[in-house]
Amino acid sequence: MPSASQYFSSRRDEKADPIRGLRQRAIVFGFNCGQSIAQMLLCLTVVSAGVLHQGAAKAIGAIAATPQTIAQTPANAPAPLTKVLTEIDAAANRRDVKAVMAFYSPNFTHSDGLNSQSMAKALTQLWDRYPSLNYRTEIKSWKTEGSAIVAETVTTIAGTQKKDGRELNLKATIRSQQRFEGEKIVKQEILAEQTQLSSGQNPPTIQVNFPEQVKVGQEYHFDAIVREPIGDDILIGTVLEEPITEKTFFNPSEVELELLNSGGIFKVGKAPATPENRWVSAVLMRQGGIATVSVRLRVVK
Repeated sequence: MPSASQYFSSRRDEKADPIRGLRQRAIVFGFNCGQSIAQMLLCLTVVSAGVLHQGAAKAIGAIAATPQTIAQTPANAPAPLTKVLTEIDAAANRRDVKAVMAFYSPNFTHSDGLNSQSMAKALTQLWDRYPSLNYRTEIKSWKTEGSAIVAETVTTIAGTQKKDGRELNLKATIRSQQRFEGEKIVKQEILAEQTQLSSGQNPPTIQVNFPEQVKVGQEYHFDAIVREPIGDDILIGTVLEEPITEKTFFNPSEVELELLNSGGIFKVGKAPATPENRWVSAVLMRQGGIATVSVRLRVVK
């Protein structure tokens, strides 16, 4: 995994208490019990492309065949499209990987370079770890393009994982665009996403200030602010970035947590020189628990 220091520099020139600094050792933390941040986010994004019921898919094909090209609002979304999205959520809530993958085109493309095999593997691993995830999808807009329908949706996901007497809570919001052709999903693009994980009796509540999109080579601010007063608590944490590629999906990440001198993390990053997508994540730990937040950065020309 690339070092976060390649992309980030501190925005605050503050000195730690020297005694605290000597007493506190950096902690190497195997994120998410050995599962990489990238893999977790992959699993969350793929299901919003979903499962198409045969009847609903045929109805969508009929709608797409009508001469419409103007972007439509959720209020006038056709019943078959709404039905499909309801069935997408139902299939995800059943954790039926086989049913999900049965309705992808053999030539399916994904903005993160996925194929049906890697998607199925990721979903299986996620649902083994989080057997009670709940999915809810809403239509933001839709339009027809020739014989296809393109729908932009927002999916919210929530659930817990219990392991060794500990509970890990997950919340995610994903905005994506799906292209339906006939009875198959042929393309998906992730437009924005944010995922939060927390554990403990009193984990920090994190507010993130961060742009969803920047231009190549552009500097940007990443602020992960703890909303509660810190008081005398010791706060440790770090920020890291990961490229969104198939290679990073299944490799575990380790992060080194360092003593923080303020109520959060305040960094300046620089976008890479070529267009791509990245995940930027903050990990923060206090005496009462640990929390992480991961957001997608889209780098464009």
